[in-house]
Amino acid sequence: MPRRIMYLQLKTGYDTDRGPSWIAWVRFSKTWRTAYVHGRELRRWPGLWDANFIDVETGERFWLSGPKRDRTDGRYSNAQPAVDSDAAARYEAFLAGAPSTKLAD
Repeated sequence: MPRRIMYLQLKTGYDTDRGPSWIAWVRFSKTWRTAYVHGRELRRWPGLWDANFIDVETGERFWLSGPKRDRTDGRYSNAQPAVDSDAAARYEAFLAGAPSTKLAD
């Protein structure tokens, strides 16, 4: 499965861009319709205005996107995401100009 460092934010239960957010390794299915992160299975769900994935078990909504080098990942907030320890080195390299957030296998 493809694996990338991604920005993700929990949308359910929070005002616009106020939910907790992370920089984390995310695994994707071959079709890129399912994401696996933090022990969750998230499915792409078109048509939502504030989210693009839904947790299949809990129904919670999430926003997933590639991280931005200028650290403006939140659309309407400048709150900085927590960075998972296993993603920190690759994320810092990306911020410093490395070309990709993909796993180099």
